[in-house]
Amino acid sequence: MSKQKPRARDLGIQFDGVPGPNNAITDVPGVEVGFVTIKDDGPVVARTGVTAILPRGRKEADVPCAAGIAVLNGNGELTGRAWIEESGQLQTPLAITNSHSVGPVHRGIDRWMAQHHPKAAAQWMLPVVGETWDGYLNSINADLVTPEHVITALDQASSGPVAEGNVGGGTGMNCYGFKGGTGTASRLVKTESKTWTVGVLMQANFGSRHELRIQGKPLGRSSSKPCPIETDRWLEQETSEEHHASPGAGSVIVYIGTDAPLLPEQCRALARRVPLGLARTGTTGSHFSGDLFLAFSTANAGALGSKMGTPVGTTETIEFLAWGGIDPFYAAVVEAVEEAVVNALVAAEDMSGRDGHYSYALPHEEVRAAFETDSNKP
Repeated sequence: MSKQKPRARDLGIQFDGVPGPNNAITDVPGVEVGFVTIKDDGPVVARTGVTAILPRGRKEADVPCAAGIAVLNGNGELTGRAWIEESGQLQTPLAITNSHSVGPVHRGIDRWMAQHHPKAAAQWMLPVVGETWDGYLNSINADLVTPEHVITALDQASSGPVAEGNVGGGTGMNCYGFKGGTGTASRLVKTESKTWTVGVLMQANFGSRHELRIQGKPLGRSSSKPCPIETDRWLEQETSEEHHASPGAGSVIVYIGTDAPLLPEQCRALARRVPLGLARTGTTGSHFSGDLFLAFSTANAGALGSKMGTPVGTTETIEFLAWGGIDPFYAAVVEAVEEAVVNALVAAEDMSGRDGHYSYALPHEEVRAAFETDSNKP
């Protein structure tokens, strides 16, 4: 992982809930994250990459997890969704990239699994790959992401602190008209006898500039930074059609991990809470946005498998949270998603891209000024 950049809390923002030690999805025991960032100015401008997430780490990448999916707006892609909805299980690594690189990323996971987990690969694999569109800064049709990039991201995946902002699949993304990208956060759910972790990792590429609110403060509409992705007529010039790019167009992929024992339907319930966390940062959702969310549980290792040759009548026993006590996990998702959005914005840096396009990062001084006022109140 690269050196940790400033995060939202470093600028004086306070969030609800108790984070884990890294305030990242890797606080969930066993979860590993890897990146490949592709930045080049020739022969074509590249501002893209791939993010890889292994729910049980590299060594147990073939062990299924309970999983569930939810959608806010469906202008996007998340491969493997049909099988997860059918079986309630996830049995490959996860990845996120740009919209036009889903194919090579999918193939890269297949190749990596065939090399490292050949018995699992001998049956069938349905890798989960999510995408968001980075074509404002990146030459998105140039086939820049290859299967080899994915293999490298998986090989380099690790636990511990997670890089944010302009890294991996988030390299060329924009959020609320500012530079966006990768963000993560976590929350602890404690009882008298046990502590569970809920972690999220997102690729933030959504929202219009005027919508952004941080802890209720309208920092988007009050920012001094230009917003060329919304105000310039770049799309009209490229398509010869008389229209601007729609404010708020873009997407967000959110992966939620937890070590709490959950049923697949409970995973879906967690995924359905993601929009509540996003809404805290201002978005109202966009018709031109792909907002897709997946939650998985690393508990019950060895259960929820699906193997050919299983004898008829075979049964499994799994542990799961009582539905009546699940509300703190919903709160953990909402809180972590909210913070992950702001972490992505705070970590991102100004970026120039193809054809002179430019994306400005959320100014740290504007954030500090907004929250210093609160800290000085009696």
